[in-house]
Amino acid sequence: MAIKTCLLKAAVLGKAPFTWAREKNFHFEYSGNRCLADPLVHHGQHFGRTIHALCNIWALLANGIARTGEFHQPDEYYSSEENQEYLIYRSLLRMIPGLEDCLLQGDKDNIVSMAEMIQRGSSSARSDDTKSLKGAVLDWITPCRESHTPPLARNVKTDCGFHHDQTGALLCPAGLDWSDPEVRLKLKNGELLISGDQWPVFLYQDYVYNPEDPWNGLSRSLLLVLAYRHIFTSPSSVNREPKATQSGNTRIHGMTKVTPASIAYVATQILPNYSSAWRPPSKNSALAKIKE
Repeated sequence: MAIKTCLLKAAVLGKAPFTWAREKNFHFEYSGNRCLADPLVHHGQHFGRTIHALCNIWALLANGIARTGEFHQPDEYYSSEENQEYLIYRSLLRMIPGLEDCLLQGDKDNIVSMAEMIQRGSSSARSDDTKSLKGAVLDWITPCRESHTPPLARNVKTDCGFHHDQTGALLCPAGLDWSDPEVRLKLKNGELLISGDQWPVFLYQDYVYNPEDPWNGLSRSLLLVLAYRHIFTSPSSVNREPKATQSGNTRIHGMTKVTPASIAYVATQILPNYSSAWRPPSKNSALAKIKE
């Protein structure tokens, strides 16, 4: 077995610190002999942000390994969902050098440990980004030198969402008129339920939706751009301040372009912050299709 593979397994099992910090896609901080940032957790964070945020990593690895070990079958042999899952699995393998060797040569306990750390990274990234964006989004939607009436609390959702004119106007599904009192009332009292299949207007450039051309301006809103930069470059880059001493996620992971899945991830990070009534997108939703 390659030295790199052995070392990765040792690190996964907690038996030894990494000694190959120069490996191009791994970044560590050390305190004596203890590794402070496990590479699998580290890569799990980027996987969740750019490939799949709500993935069951153990199931993904188990199914991917099983398919790899099967006699070669054409894609038509599998369902579209199985093929999509396998593409996600292959993307994860490309993201983490040496992972495929570990999976194919390791035992179940090793694989479970690896899955847990990747899952931990994905979950922690989602939680950290949600917390980080809470106050930031509020600042971005507040007009310069003005305040909201009534005020918007940073840590309370009950007064946000469709219960506040400012956030309600942004979260209103494209195609509905927020200025219509009847529409506004139905959204507020929950009579008009919003599924994850409907676009909120804040995703559109200038928050304007054209029913004749529903793709025009989609994913080009200022709010989405600011949130994307906040997560992937750095919070300070939003205001064009000098670069922070710590590299942003794009540089750390060698990310050179915006991916559809990362756009969908940022959009779903903005939604929960200011809508307690929002529900996650279904597998057939527009946001889910963007990821594909």
